[in-house]
Amino acid sequence: MDSIENRPLTDTATQEAVEVATATEVAANSILSKEDVIARLQEINLQEEPADKAELDTLKQTFYRLRNAEVEAARKAFEEEKGDTEGFVTPKDDLETQFKDIMNSIKEKRNALKAEEEQEKEANLEKKLAIIERMKVLADSPEDANKAYTEFKALQTEWNEIKNIPSNKVNELWKSYQLYSEKIYDLIKLNNEFREYDFKKNLEIKLHLCEAAEKLATEEDVISAFHQLQKLHQEFRETGPVAKEQREEIWNRFKTASTSVNRRHQQHFEEIKEREQRNLDEKTVICEIVETMEYDKMRTFQDWHDKTEEVLALQAKWKTIGFAPQKMNTKIFERFRTACDDFFKRKAEHFKALKGNMNENLEKKKQMCERAEALKDSTDWKATAEILTKLQKEWKEVGPVAKKYSEPIWKRFVTACDYFFEQKNKAEASSKNIEQENLEKKKAIIEKLNAINAGDKVTDGNEIRELMKVWNSIGHVPFKDKDKIYKQYRTVVDALFEKLNLSASKKKLSNFKSSLSKGNNLYREREKLMRSYENLKNEIKTYENNIGFLTSSSKKGNSLVVEMSRKIEKLKADLELITKKVAVIDESMKE
Repeated sequence: MDSIENRPLTDTATQEAVEVATATEVAANSILSKEDVIARLQEINLQEEPADKAELDTLKQTFYRLRNAEVEAARKAFEEEKGDTEGFVTPKDDLETQFKDIMNSIKEKRNALKAEEEQEKEANLEKKLAIIERMKVLADSPEDANKAYTEFKALQTEWNEIKNIPSNKVNELWKSYQLYSEKIYDLIKLNNEFREYDFKKNLEIKLHLCEAAEKLATEEDVISAFHQLQKLHQEFRETGPVAKEQREEIWNRFKTASTSVNRRHQQHFEEIKEREQRNLDEKTVICEIVETMEYDKMRTFQDWHDKTEEVLALQAKWKTIGFAPQKMNTKIFERFRTACDDFFKRKAEHFKALKGNMNENLEKKKQMCERAEALKDSTDWKATAEILTKLQKEWKEVGPVAKKYSEPIWKRFVTACDYFFEQKNKAEASSKNIEQENLEKKKAIIEKLNAINAGDKVTDGNEIRELMKVWNSIGHVPFKDKDKIYKQYRTVVDALFEKLNLSASKKKLSNFKSSLSKGNNLYREREKLMRSYENLKNEIKTYENNIGFLTSSSKKGNSLVVEMSRKIEKLKADLELITKKVAVIDESMKE
């Protein structure tokens, strides 16, 4: 089975390389080709010294970035040819097989070297334990100082020549070595010349080590500083004691410098840990967004297109976010991959199901084109306009057709509709004189309303409503004057209704009542109101759903919830007004 980094994210141009949390992040060298990567791995495989892990990770990421780009290009070519990615099979790559073989060989060598190192560390541990046992004997036998001193110096040399031991034994072993070294210096009666010479020499070495440790506190590379400090500690342990009165002082100085370096090292990894947790939180939110897609609301090409763009944007955003904590890094990537795969699987299934209906939809649209073409020369402007408007609405409700027919069939339909409405507009252009007369009539009504408003007290709402009825019975005015004359009319009417102390809702209802007359098409008005009613209900439902989402998944959802709640209340008030308007129409239709 392919490992996670070998598989591309569905519908993405490149695959996020396998994410491994390390102390330092290695940038991939995008200049290399797959052949270059394999050639370099072959060189590494022939080396005797251990392979550098950072370089291996870089080569691995580079290879799979190139491989996944090839797979994505093949996927896009397949989709352009077939129309979707159903049945796409990832092409075989012999270079990938060769790549895996070389990587396995390098891994086996690294494991073998590591096993040898562990065996060597255990052997070194036994040697140093034996040296300590011999030092115990010297510390308890101070009779011959010169002989003891000579043997002790030989043991020191032998100790220093022995290198790595298991890390969990370093501190314990060094404490024992330091203890018996000091005992030998303190208890064995060495002559002053040897003793003072060694103390002085050891002091010079340890002062130098203190200075080196103190300089590490300003080293820019925290990781390098920490590793250099470990070497200084090793040298400090291997250096013999200093004069008794200086031991505590020199150790405290070295310890203080070490504490500073260790603190920076610890802070460095704490910052990495915090950053990785933030990255995990961001990636978790992205997963939740994809996982909570409302598939039942995606019915059209545009719906799926918009959501696909959203998923691709989230995938692009994912790639800009750094590593998550190591134990969660692979898990969160698998979670995101699964959510994306589920989205694109559902998308493929949706469009596969649509194909069966496309021929039927094409026939329906052809019939609608024929109806539009039969009506395009009609001069019954009002009735024909209503029919074509309804036909345009029905067109939108018909499902999609095959891509190659979509544009031609739409052009055929819209050409017939546009022709009719162009002829209708030309015919209506002759009514300009009537529109100018209507403008003068409406100006006269505004003057009467201004006269009423100028009075001390407005009490007769019926007179105002009568003038409003007359206004509504007057036909169109010139287009350039429409907004201006209507604004004057609304301003004075609003002022009058404010004086009559009518609420905004009552005013709208009153305006609506006054606009109704026997000449109006009450059925059509009622149908228009019911459509508005349904639209408002759907809009309220959408806001209520969004409130639920924000409450459960957004840290900043509280302020948005308050704003949406206010919007919902406003929409509900509009809904109530429409209900009253429908009741008014129903009452009028009974008369």
